[in-house]
Amino acid sequence: MSSSAQNSHWKPRHNPWLIAVSVLLATFMEVLDTSIANVALPHIAGSLSASVSEATWVLTSYLVANAIILSATGWLSSYFGRKNYLGFSVILFVVASAFCGMAHSLGQIVVARVLQGIGGGGLQPLSQAILLESFSPEERGPAMAAYGMGIVVAPILGPTLGGWLTDSYSWRWIFYINIPIGIAGLIMQDLFVEDPPYIKAARAPKIDYLGFGLMAVGIGLLQIILDKGQEVDWFSAHWLRWCAAISAISIILFIWHELRTRHPIVNLRVLKNRNFAVATFLVAILGAILYGSTATLPIMLQGLMGYTALASGWVMTPRGIGSLLSMIIVGRLVKKVDGRLLIAIGFSVIALTSWALSRLNFNIAPSNIQIPLILNGFANGFIFVPLTVVGYATLRQDAIFQATGIYNLMRNTGASIGISVLIAMQDRSAQAHQVYLSGHLTSLSPNLRNFMHLVERSLPGSHQSAFHVAQGVVYQLLIQQATFLSFMDVFRWMAEASFICMFAIALFKKAAPPAHVSIVD
Repeated sequence: MSSSAQNSHWKPRHNPWLIAVSVLLATFMEVLDTSIANVALPHIAGSLSASVSEATWVLTSYLVANAIILSATGWLSSYFGRKNYLGFSVILFVVASAFCGMAHSLGQIVVARVLQGIGGGGLQPLSQAILLESFSPEERGPAMAAYGMGIVVAPILGPTLGGWLTDSYSWRWIFYINIPIGIAGLIMQDLFVEDPPYIKAARAPKIDYLGFGLMAVGIGLLQIILDKGQEVDWFSAHWLRWCAAISAISIILFIWHELRTRHPIVNLRVLKNRNFAVATFLVAILGAILYGSTATLPIMLQGLMGYTALASGWVMTPRGIGSLLSMIIVGRLVKKVDGRLLIAIGFSVIALTSWALSRLNFNIAPSNIQIPLILNGFANGFIFVPLTVVGYATLRQDAIFQATGIYNLMRNTGASIGISVLIAMQDRSAQAHQVYLSGHLTSLSPNLRNFMHLVERSLPGSHQSAFHVAQGVVYQLLIQQATFLSFMDVFRWMAEASFICMFAIALFKKAAPPAHVSIVD
């Protein structure tokens, strides 16, 4: 039997759904950690005697390590064996989670988060590849729906769970919770997961040291630039200009090297497939919108509207419910309806709900946020499942795993870029709104004079001291209103980005049977 025929007819010995549960436990655990720490960041900073700005390295260090390892997962699993690498990743992630919970200084938790990112980087592409290879092409829709529940729902539930653990117990439990989940997943993987014959036969002969080094430098510096750029006014800082130059050169050399080397650490040639290339672009935009909104909404709710960490998490919970419902429905629709139509519906609903969120004001109830969010979450399933099916439809089976590393890398890179860019733009937009609103605060404004008089009369003390306090009150209201308007701008930008994605959907070719198309020579 030829290698191609062997790849097409291979089936796992165990029930595919037992394999799915085994790998989804690890996936859910890892994706949950991308958002669960967001609401606990002030508590972590206070406990470790660090500022909130310094504590952002708790998030950044994880993302940098995760992204670097994520892109190299295909090569690492080929070199060490997929099952071996999966088990090592879970063990490292669980041990690093325990170290995060036991940390007593900022340096200790940053080092532990780097190790956690290294362990977690391979879990998503490994899980997705195992699911795609364990299920037949006809059954991949429901399998991707199950995988999507972990990928889409986990970062949405993360703030709720993180807020509850932080308020009820301690921020350390947002890391300790990974230990029992990881152990259960590790036991099931040892029992049910196996390497296909073509994974066992295909072993990379040597490590692509140059490619890995260029990738690590390029992506690592890019993440640092995006994370710290706003704090130092971007290219006004001398060190940031050097980092940007080195990052750009490293990424360019990395692409050139990977396209020329015989055994690349990241097989960029898989992007020759048009459906997969378009899907990779769209999943990056989806990652930016999904993770960007998950990061900005708790900041707005807690910073401007006085919500606790737990309360803001509860407000965002309906989004997870919407995602769960859509994953169940779309898993069946994807077999009967053109995936391109489902993707277009999903981005249309995200655009409409993001626009609805951009029309909010201070006089709102939680339901004014929850209703758009549940529809927004429902739309995520209409994008994620068919986008994966259509994007992978024309890939050869033994090229699927090479593609998953790039696919997940671009989603995570899109997420990190989206978070950094949206927060930076929100900050600059707040400054612009502050300047604009300040132009209307003049001594000739009757509304301002009346408000100042009301505040002065309500305060004890001399007229002069009451006047200064009233000025402070007006200034704080100005800052609050400008900041709120900037968050409305963020949601409007998300709506515009979703609308632009509609044009990219037209580039998809109608999905062909996945088994007989070769894209990698």
